[in-house]
Amino acid sequence: MLSPWLEVDGTRERLTTWSELAGLDLVALGTVADADAIKDTSVTQPLVVAASLLAYEVLTTRVTLPDDVVVAGHSVGELAAAAVAGVLTADDAVALAAVRGREMAAACEIAPTGMAAIMGGEPDDVVAWLAEHDLTAANMNGAGQIVAAGPVDAIDAAVAEKPDFVRKVIKLKVAGAFHTSYMATAQEALRAKAKDVTVADPARTLLSNADGTRVTGGADVLERLVNQVTLPVRWDLCMATMKELGVHATAELPPAGALTGLAKRELTGTTTAALKTPDDLAKVAAALTTADEE
Repeated sequence: MLSPWLEVDGTRERLTTWSELAGLDLVALGTVADADAIKDTSVTQPLVVAASLLAYEVLTTRVTLPDDVVVAGHSVGELAAAAVAGVLTADDAVALAAVRGREMAAACEIAPTGMAAIMGGEPDDVVAWLAEHDLTAANMNGAGQIVAAGPVDAIDAAVAEKPDFVRKVIKLKVAGAFHTSYMATAQEALRAKAKDVTVADPARTLLSNADGTRVTGGADVLERLVNQVTLPVRWDLCMATMKELGVHATAELPPAGALTGLAKRELTGTTTAALKTPDDLAKVAAALTTADEE
């Protein structure tokens, strides 16, 4: 995931610094580690944030972002988004991601929980059906995708039942029920870490997973980042706000692809660009330049 980025001058040193802050060898994890080594959420979360911010820093050496750029992140990606918006330093974003991932992994050990993706169906019908199974709509992703979370036996029952009004129910290979009350211990640990973090008000339009609205105060952003550990991700509302704001193009930071797919289905007519490797920099720069001109 990180190998092509580490060919850019200065990036290896940057990632080495973040490794020290995270207490993990992010260089090795992002280059030579296998899937089993990085699937643990205690590793995945800081690695994802580091990958996003490493690519963002390279991107900003190649293109000047539009003044009216809108920034948003999905789940742990909100930490990277907060750094892009100027609320957090990149160092603090990675350090918080490490605590978040480690503590969420620990919370997953308390009770057997899991998640499942529900494809298709009217959102209200899906949410009501999940409630019947004691499940929470942990990710409202838009574009016909909702991710349920809760006890493993309830997840298995939902997968087996699959009502006619949905297209698919797919059990996900995750450690536990993220963005639910099962993550309460992780939320408190992150809150304790956040007390040592200095924030600034967003320098760019920053949207929140809590409700899709623009957040203008740094302290509010940090509080939302902590609370979001146990609250549903409302990516559907984030995309609705993007549409209201007249977003013309989207650029997704690494590991890119999933949010670009949602944008293609939900934000029809919008230019999309996924920044996976440095080879994509020109494509992303072109998309952002087009957006700026419009």
